[in-house]
Amino acid sequence: MTKAHQHPLEEILHSRIAIIDGAMGTTIRTYGMTETDIRGDRFKNSTKDLLNNGDLFSLTQPEMICDIHRRFLEAGADIIETNTFGATSITQSEFFVEDPREHGGRKDPDFYQKIIDDPSLGNLAWEINEQSARQCREWADRVGSATGRQRFVAGAIGPLTVSLSNSPDADDAGFRVVTFDQVKTAYAQQVRALIAGGSDLLLVETIFDSLNAKAALVAIREVFDQDGLTANRKELPVMISAAVGRGGETLISAQTTEAFWNAVQHVRPLSVGLNCSLGPDLMYPFLEELSEKADVAISCYPNAGLPNPLSETGFDLGPPDMARYLGDFAQGGLINIAGGCCGNTPEHIAAIARALDGKAPRKFEVRA
Repeated sequence: MTKAHQHPLEEILHSRIAIIDGAMGTTIRTYGMTETDIRGDRFKNSTKDLLNNGDLFSLTQPEMICDIHRRFLEAGADIIETNTFGATSITQSEFFVEDPREHGGRKDPDFYQKIIDDPSLGNLAWEINEQSARQCREWADRVGSATGRQRFVAGAIGPLTVSLSNSPDADDAGFRVVTFDQVKTAYAQQVRALIAGGSDLLLVETIFDSLNAKAALVAIREVFDQDGLTANRKELPVMISAAVGRGGETLISAQTTEAFWNAVQHVRPLSVGLNCSLGPDLMYPFLEELSEKADVAISCYPNAGLPNPLSETGFDLGPPDMARYLGDFAQGGLINIAGGCCGNTPEHIAAIARALDGKAPRKFEVRA
C-alpha cells in the first residue's frame, strides 16, 4: 500500500508520536457534578443512583463534556475518545434495571436477553453513543480547523460489567451470566451508533477479558461486512488496548501480553497497546514485550500511578511525572500513540505532549 492510500492517522504515526486524550471520569470530577446534575429533568425520577454513570453526562450535561473535549484538544491531543466507555445496553442496565440478586434471583442469559430486547435500553445506548460521537466530531473539527492540524475521533468501546471468560459461581465453573451472541449484539449496536455519530476510529479499550474483546471485534467485523460505511471507505481503523496486571496478564482471562497479541493480530488493527490498571513505572516491561512482538503501531496510556484519595486527581502522579515516564517510553523506541488513563487531566496531557514533541516514533511496517 502506498502512503497515498493510508489512513491519515497512520501517516502521522510513521512520522511522529500521536497524542491521545486523558481520563474523562477524572476530569468530570473536577467540575463538582452532583446526582441532581447528572439526572437533569430527563432522569430526575430514576430509582437508582446515576452519578457513577459518567456516559450519561453526554446527554444531561453536554456543555461540560464538550468543554472537556476542547481542553484535551487544546492540550495537544490528536485523538479524543467518545464518552462511551459503558454505553452498551448491558452496562446501562446496571443503572436502570432492578438487580434480581436483591430478591434471591440471579443474573443469567435469560435476564440479559431481556436487556438486549428492551427497546428503551437499546435506544438509550444508541443515543449516548451517537451524541457523544457528534460532540467529539464538532470539537475535533473546530480545533483542527483553527490550528491547521487534523484531529481524530475514537469511538470508545469499553469492557462491560460482565465476563464471558469466568463464572461468578464458585460451585458452577461452566456457568456464564451472558452469552457470546448477547455481548456481540450489544457491541454491534454501539459500533453502529459510534459510526453514525462520525467517529474516525473504533477503540476497543481497557480489555481485561479477552473473550469480551473478541465479541467486540467480531461485532465490528460484522457491522463492516453488513453495513458498509460510505461510498469511499468501507471500514474504519480499529485500535485495541488491553489492561494488564503486575504479571503482565489480562486481568480476568490471564493472557500474557504475547498471547493477547496473538489472539487479536488477525484483525490487523491500526494499533495495539496497553492502558489503565498499571502506572507507567510498572508498565514498561510489558509494553517493551508487546513492541517487540507486534508489527503494528503501539499505543500506551497508563494510569497516573496508584490511587491516592488525598491527591487532587485521586492518583499519585502529576503532569511532570507522566511526562517523564512517557518520555522514557519514547526514548526506548516503544510507542506511536501516548496519553493517559485514570488520573490524567488536560494538564497531564499537555505535559506529555510537550515532552514527546520532536521525539521519534517507533518504527513499524506499512500495512498492506
